[in-house]
Amino acid sequence: MSQALSISRRSAVSKVGAYVALTKPRIIELLLVTTVPAMIVAERGLPDIGLIVATVLGGTLAAGGANAINMVVDRDIDALMERTKDRPLVTGVISPQAALTFAIGLEVVAFVWLWGFVNLLSAVLAVSATLFYVFIYTLWLKRSSSQNIVIGGAAGAAPVLIGWAAVTDQLAWAPWVMFAIIFLWTPPHFWALAIKYKDDYARADVPMLPSVSAARAVGLQILAYSVAVWACSLVLAPVADLGAIYIVTAVVSGAGLCWLSVEVLRHQTPRSAMRLFGYSITYLTVLFGAMAVDQLVTHGV
Repeated sequence: MSQALSISRRSAVSKVGAYVALTKPRIIELLLVTTVPAMIVAERGLPDIGLIVATVLGGTLAAGGANAINMVVDRDIDALMERTKDRPLVTGVISPQAALTFAIGLEVVAFVWLWGFVNLLSAVLAVSATLFYVFIYTLWLKRSSSQNIVIGGAAGAAPVLIGWAAVTDQLAWAPWVMFAIIFLWTPPHFWALAIKYKDDYARADVPMLPSVSAARAVGLQILAYSVAVWACSLVLAPVADLGAIYIVTAVVSGAGLCWLSVEVLRHQTPRSAMRLFGYSITYLTVLFGAMAVDQLVTHGV
């Protein structure tokens, strides 16, 4: 009886872990790193902690639902790719029907939660981002265009709009510039990873740019987007009235992003690409963290 109970518990824990994996928690972490700083800039200081928690929780639920739907749709190609072959829907731990029910449930709860505890605008933005990610990126562009991640990146940029709307119940130029930073950052970030796994994408017949274009052409596009991100990050300073802490951070960290992009262009190797991929995550975290620190220091919080 004790052994059976132990096996049952392990099975339950495994199932819970599989549902958590459906939401792609590592991607959600990165999205939320941008939400809170956007709220702080909108508030010109620290917003109410309850509002931050409510917004982050609602955003987590919405993003988790979107990612789960993505896994349902992509389960056939996930089975063909080394990087994704252990996902729950590929291994059969969770059925597609159960995963889809779970995902839709998350979206419904996210919308109701954000509407009830934040505001309607943030709820609409969150669900709109999900619809864009599912229908525009996952169902249409991912399998049909080498520019899939460029346009699809708009969904990943939505959290800054949600965070700003949560505080002000409206949008302004500043959150749209933040949106542009993440939108432009997404291609070099994702293409760097795709360089390492280009054979995976080719095997799954997904036209991710590194799997269908010459290495130099990919490197040039990565560099162009990195320079655009750097420029856009500097434009944000006057638009959002950010100070020296942010400006210095944007200049230095953006230079690092561009330098590593040049290295990808020069060497055209998975190693140089993965260095850029790892740094790109740090870059976004540091840049948005600097926004928050700049405002908290400036306004004496």
